[in-house]
Amino acid sequence: MRAKSNVTVDNQRTRVTEWIFEIGGETGKHVHEYDYIIVPMMDGELKIINEDGSTEVSKLVKGDSYFRNKGVNHNVKNNNDFLYSFIEVEIK
Repeated sequence: MRAKSNVTVDNQRTRVTEWIFEIGGETGKHVHEYDYIIVPMMDGELKIINEDGSTEVSKLVKGDSYFRNKGVNHNVKNNNDFLYSFIEVEIK
């Protein structure tokens, strides 16, 4: 099941996307073309499947943002038994 994305801002400098994951939802494999910030909208866990097939579980806390450099290549999957969401802010 594909996670739903809703772009709320897209201009010359930034793109802001709300991501909503149903139980078992995932983004699909993708490469980040810009540096980005993730803002969790709730506490929860995401399973990260990296380009090389390795996996890790990321424990997120509501409002506890983090930054990543462009070039990250992964799939992100909801690892909770409830709907999960976060905001992604890309810096162009």
